[in-house]
Amino acid sequence: MFDSSSLPSATPALAPDYQQKIKQVFAEVGKVVVGQQYMVGRLLIGLFTGGHILLEGVPGLAKTLTISTLSKVLHLHFQRVQFTPDLLPSDLVGTMIYNQGQSVFEVKKGPIFANLVLADEINRSPAKVQSALLEAMQEKQVTIGETTYPLDLPFLVLATQNPVEQEGTYPLPEAQVDRFMMKVYVDYLKKTDELEVMRRMANMSYVGEVNPILTKDDIFAIRNLINQVQISETLEKYIIELVFATRRPADYDLAEFQQYVQFGVSPRASIALHRAAKAVAFLDERDYVLPEDIKDVAGDVLNHRILLNYEAEADGIKTQDLIDAILRKVPIS
Repeated sequence: MFDSSSLPSATPALAPDYQQKIKQVFAEVGKVVVGQQYMVGRLLIGLFTGGHILLEGVPGLAKTLTISTLSKVLHLHFQRVQFTPDLLPSDLVGTMIYNQGQSVFEVKKGPIFANLVLADEINRSPAKVQSALLEAMQEKQVTIGETTYPLDLPFLVLATQNPVEQEGTYPLPEAQVDRFMMKVYVDYLKKTDELEVMRRMANMSYVGEVNPILTKDDIFAIRNLINQVQISETLEKYIIELVFATRRPADYDLAEFQQYVQFGVSPRASIALHRAAKAVAFLDERDYVLPEDIKDVAGDVLNHRILLNYEAEADGIKTQDLIDAILRKVPIS
């Protein structure tokens, strides 16, 4: 069992000024977006840890609005790209244009050159466009012609996809899905929240104005503070056990799931769990990680990385079923 007696107490090193600013970020976004605190929290975890986020939910749940509002509150350069079947890689990263007046080729940079890039309905574009994101997401750079251009930091890709309309879509390749730190399922609002949305939108003169709270320097400072959050060796080993349990469930008393698993999660999952758990602890105003922090993000970090076979689909087995079973069975020792 996990021994909580060895945990340090919260220290002033957590920078209460930044904690207060983060609370203000939630409040400012709440002026425009109602009831999506969970999604905002996951987006902040991605931003503070340098991890890209994939959002999945039915239309009308304010995914795009939340991201655009958050960019204003964080004072970051924001670009939205609507992915369509006729989108070209050059529409995303940019291209070379011939200047007749000076008889030279000039670079016209694409919308990827921003801090927050919203790839709206990412699964509506063909593979060649989706793959154009790979270098940017992984290397934080883009190649146009023969020249490589670094992207402005912080750089984050926030992608959305619609789960209910699959006609004319292109499923994301596993290699690209794995590059997203978390896949967040955005659910319907509660009744009280939807009532508030209806009242706001019924007033056509309503305009939600937000104020910038954090700067780029603040974001990098928060990243440094999250790096200093402590995680015990016991919990680090617990993360590894969770990851290995997705690959060989039978070794963890989960033999009933072994026949359904085609591939478990990649090593990127271990890194993402480690970083995300630290960020959760920091947002909870602690400078140490608890087992609950790891369990809190396990679903969002693991669900899109586990590849189940057709037999699982036929039997109605979901990746979340396996994750829930792993969290119940794998001990903390």
